Amino acid sequence: MKYKAIIFDLDGTLLDTLTDLAEGTNYALRVNGFPERTMDEIRRFVGNGARKLIERAVPEGQVETALEKVRQSFDIYYKVHCKDHTGPYPGIMEMLKELAQKGYALGVVSNKPDFAVQELIPGYFPGLFDSVSGEREGVAKKPAPDLIWEAMKNLQVNSSEAIYVGDSEVDLEAAANAGIPCISVAWGFKGRKFLEEQQAEMIIETPAEIFHYL
Repeated sequence: MKYKAIIFDLDGTLLDTLTDLAEGTNYALRVNGFPERTMDEIRRFVGNGARKLIERAVPEGQVETALEKVRQSFDIYYKVHCKDHTGPYPGIMEMLKELAQKGYALGVVSNKPDFAVQELIPGYFPGLFDSVSGEREGVAKKPAPDLIWEAMKNLQVNSSEAIYVGDSEVDLEAAANAGIPCISVAWGFKGRKFLEEQQAEMIIETPAEIFHYL
């Protein structure tokens, strides 16, 4: 095999989480007296973690304490409701099972809060991933390479043996910073046109197409 390990982004790549992220964000905005955001706005805001999502959603000019209150409200809501409308994209389960059967080591690196990642992965993909990491204190999130390097260490591979799969410019940059190639998925939050504008070199339209690059 050309690669030994495949490391995946989560939101917009494996799971369609947009509705739950939007509902959590709008709940947090609403209870703190701020106007709600549209689904298209939330789609543009995601990718850099929950903190950045809230910063982008809250009207400009708010003080740090206001941002923190909205973030706390989001966390409280999302811990309970992160599975309300979330599910794997079509073909994801079949792809992951085939990859596992072929002997690839599988990992997840996400900018989603680690508490949510640790709940969602076992719930939707039990037994399929050997390394699972979300955003947490003390570790730089994507596009910094730290979480990807951590996953590579857990999966016992070097940079010539791993490839990353994601749906956004953050994923492209993170993979480049980690020194590994990136497969971009067109079914995620950003879409093919955006990915082409970001000079993505490998874009797939369906999960089964991943095997063309492995």
